[in-house]
Amino acid sequence: MNPNPNSNPKPILVTSTEESTGKTAVALALALAGRENGRDVGFMKPKGTRLQSSVGKTLDEDPMLARELLDLDAEMHEMEPVVYSPTFVQEVVRGREDAESLRETVREAYEGLAADHDLMIVEGGGLTTGGIVDLTDADVADLLDARVLLVAPYGEPGDVDRVVDAADRIGDRLGGVLFNAVGDAAYDDLTTDVIPFLEGRGIRVFGALPRVQELAGITVAELAEEIGAEPLTSAGNGEFVERFVVGAMGASEALTQFRRTRDAVMVTGGDRADIQTAGLEAPGVRALVLTGGFRPPGTVLGRAEEVGKPVLLVQSDTATAIERIESVIRSGRARSRETVERMGELLRDYADVDAMLSLAGEVHEE
Repeated sequence: MNPNPNSNPKPILVTSTEESTGKTAVALALALAGRENGRDVGFMKPKGTRLQSSVGKTLDEDPMLARELLDLDAEMHEMEPVVYSPTFVQEVVRGREDAESLRETVREAYEGLAADHDLMIVEGGGLTTGGIVDLTDADVADLLDARVLLVAPYGEPGDVDRVVDAADRIGDRLGGVLFNAVGDAAYDDLTTDVIPFLEGRGIRVFGALPRVQELAGITVAELAEEIGAEPLTSAGNGEFVERFVVGAMGASEALTQFRRTRDAVMVTGGDRADIQTAGLEAPGVRALVLTGGFRPPGTVLGRAEEVGKPVLLVQSDTATAIERIESVIRSGRARSRETVERMGELLRDYADVDAMLSLAGEVHEE
């Protein structure tokens, strides 16, 4: 490691106005950009919130991916000092965790990592998550003396409220905002009206990244693998899905609802042939997930092959399937080197990467 003894860089903390904004992909892409610029980059996520079971331990997938992409030697407990699981929250509520001790654990872990690097990227875990132990992202920024990059979506004027509210929460530590996954219909409004409005309020905007499909969702084939589903048809497994809808009503009502969605997977019981047929006729429904282990009638599968829509079968009940699908779709954006590298391309094309990296060298005014 070659830390620069002549500088005292601030960590850059990447947070977001809401979940599923591409925060992880942005943080990791920015870390890779820093490394390409000759910096020795470290990574930390103080609150582990994206959880999975690994060798009997609860680990967050984001630091694991960072360690792989950045060739880091740090231990997981250093990169992720607080595992923010439901069990942890229960322990806090019952008085079995001490907020000040947890803050000290985070500080010590950060200092240990920062000693080996000249640039630290810190991924936030939420503007409100951690409030019960004074470890919201704004709290962490204060604790680590960090500058903050706020990632935000933009699809409608009301999204500006969330950006302004987040800026108020973060305060003077806010370095600026990066808009991500902006659709074509909203792009002109954002660049013509919203960005000048925010900059007029003293909120710097680093760029606006367009929505690209490969970062906005996952393929049906990937979804099937993640949820352990059995494909019942051969077509359409390369289709991208970004959300889910539940078929739990009458067929006519279902068709009306399904027509208002786009790029969705429809989840319903395997015994609901009427709902399945409605989903196959809705242009915004890309795939069907049937629950309960019930195989649909041959007429449904025949129609699915005709219209090129995949049908997946799971053994679990609908509620369990929905929970798993929601988790997979929500976490699908930054699960591989390819998606992070694609985000890096977008940053280079549509944002001021050098300005974002320079936040590490800016002095925070108390």
